[in-house]
Amino acid sequence: MEHVLGRVAPGVGWGWEPSGENGSVTVCGGRAVNDSLRQVAALSKSAKGDRHMNTRLLTLPVVAALSLTTAYGTSAGATTAATAATGASGAPVAAGVVQAPKPSPASSPVGPGCSSLPQSGPGSVADLGRLRVVTAAAHSPDLSTFYSAVNKAGLVNKLNTTKDITVFAPTNEAFNKLGKRKLNKLLADKNALTKVLTYHVVQGRKTPADLKKGSFTTLEGDKITTRGSGDKIKVNDAHIVCGDLQTRNAALYLIDGVLTPKK
Repeated sequence: MEHVLGRVAPGVGWGWEPSGENGSVTVCGGRAVNDSLRQVAALSKSAKGDRHMNTRLLTLPVVAALSLTTAYGTSAGATTAATAATGASGAPVAAGVVQAPKPSPASSPVGPGCSSLPQSGPGSVADLGRLRVVTAAAHSPDLSTFYSAVNKAGLVNKLNTTKDITVFAPTNEAFNKLGKRKLNKLLADKNALTKVLTYHVVQGRKTPADLKKGSFTTLEGDKITTRGSGDKIKVNDAHIVCGDLQTRNAALYLIDGVLTPKK
């Protein structure tokens, strides 16, 4: 029996092909295969003239197969192992563990009306934190009119999918201050309603500290001003009833008045 040790193909690695009546095996790979094949070749050479030559040579395909597994296991698995070891951000994670969605920032409710929030279940801080902002409003009994208005204006998808915004949502009582006639007229005019509602939205998750003395451009295009701290924060002329409620995509503040754009 002869053995052939040489390069199988450019850039592929080393190959070994024993030939004879027992058939042939070809192995190719990288450095690990090269080292193992030298050992195989030495075994083949030492077997010549030995009455147990056939028995020894029968082990060669097994050794070659193990070499192939080692080489390809190392190269093919390297990227997979590296990916499993780190998350999309590069932070180490345990192998086989699926990363959970990034949680909402912790809520630190401020405002005189926060004591009326449910401690658990729909409308609670924990419940709002797992929902997108308009869906969260639907879970708040004090925001049923706001939720209805957003639906009528066709803004549900826009506000639910825009990342990191602040929504100043008028409570039911705030809408009632407009009077029934004026409120119904506003709800019936989609363009006017859209203009008013988008005036209540600004980019970025604003904290109470940001609102201490601020001026922000709204989604509508005009500016709102904020001032105050603690339980006494105002947005234009409206007071914050309860705010800094963190939803999945927005900071939510309940206010006691409907804001009107100047334009």
